[in-house]
Amino acid sequence: MRIKSLFLCIPLAYIAHGCLESEHEIEIHQDINETETPVDSLEYLEDLGEKLFFEPMLSLDQSVHCASCHIPEHAFADTVPFSLGVDGKLGKRNTPSAMNLSGRTELFYDGRATSLEDQVHFPVEDALEMNVKMHVVVERLKNTPRYVKWFDSFFEDGITENNIASAIAEYERTLETGNAKIDQVARGEAQFTESELRGQTLFNDPKNKCFDCHAGVDFTNDEYRNIGLYDGIDKNDLGRFNVTQDSADIGKFRVPVLRNVALTAPYMHDGSFQTLLEVVDYYSNPYDVVPSPINMDSLMIEPLDLSDQDKIDLVNFLKTLTDEQFLD
Repeated sequence: MRIKSLFLCIPLAYIAHGCLESEHEIEIHQDINETETPVDSLEYLEDLGEKLFFEPMLSLDQSVHCASCHIPEHAFADTVPFSLGVDGKLGKRNTPSAMNLSGRTELFYDGRATSLEDQVHFPVEDALEMNVKMHVVVERLKNTPRYVKWFDSFFEDGITENNIASAIAEYERTLETGNAKIDQVARGEAQFTESELRGQTLFNDPKNKCFDCHAGVDFTNDEYRNIGLYDGIDKNDLGRFNVTQDSADIGKFRVPVLRNVALTAPYMHDGSFQTLLEVVDYYSNPYDVVPSPINMDSLMIEPLDLSDQDKIDLVNFLKTLTDEQFLD
């Protein structure tokens, strides 16, 4: 499968505020057991990053790799509420998509990483994920001739923790999408169905407040919001507070990118919703799910009370954010 990396300018009516173009194409390797001989060469740094993204040596027992949880066919997200790490350990949060992150300055649900390079070591060293120290990864790669050759071709100092992070980050920057139906409509190449158009109108309607958080070319304002999924009892993930220690951040999580959202179920930081319809149902009246939320954002306090048809239309609109490559 090949991905065309392309950001498009979408008119305001289609909810976009900017553009960024790239003509680089990437190839996703579906066979993680593919091996290369030491004489192979790589043309771009992102090619090295791709090798590392699918490399089991980045986990303690060499049983998992980045793509074990960030599955290409699911827009580089997982299909379960919590991913399994080494020794079958269960993670604490749902795996988000690794796509369309090149413009993000804070990463993870709680924003603890400040760049794509910075985020690399977190899953590698997390005891519930890959559970191996970066210096161990460095030594493993140094004992692998093909990696010595590849790193030496891009970095004067060869294999280091920083260079591993740089290569993986460079690969992740290529995982951009911009050829969804909504983009094609913006270019005059397609038309929304009546239901999709109604869904877009609902999405843009100020009274529904979708656009207050999900704005811009990637449908996120990159802010942190508490949408009511914290009550200190059953829903007890403190979110952004764990990073800032500011009580105003209790239960807040970074607003996610909505591109390819139809492929990334289950949803929310805790993977508690299995379908987009469940998500829209929740936004229609959060109190049906969490009767007594703590620190809920003011945007969420008044239920939207959407009709059944409204919910269907919103889901159909959200499906137009799926990139064409995933529909082949």
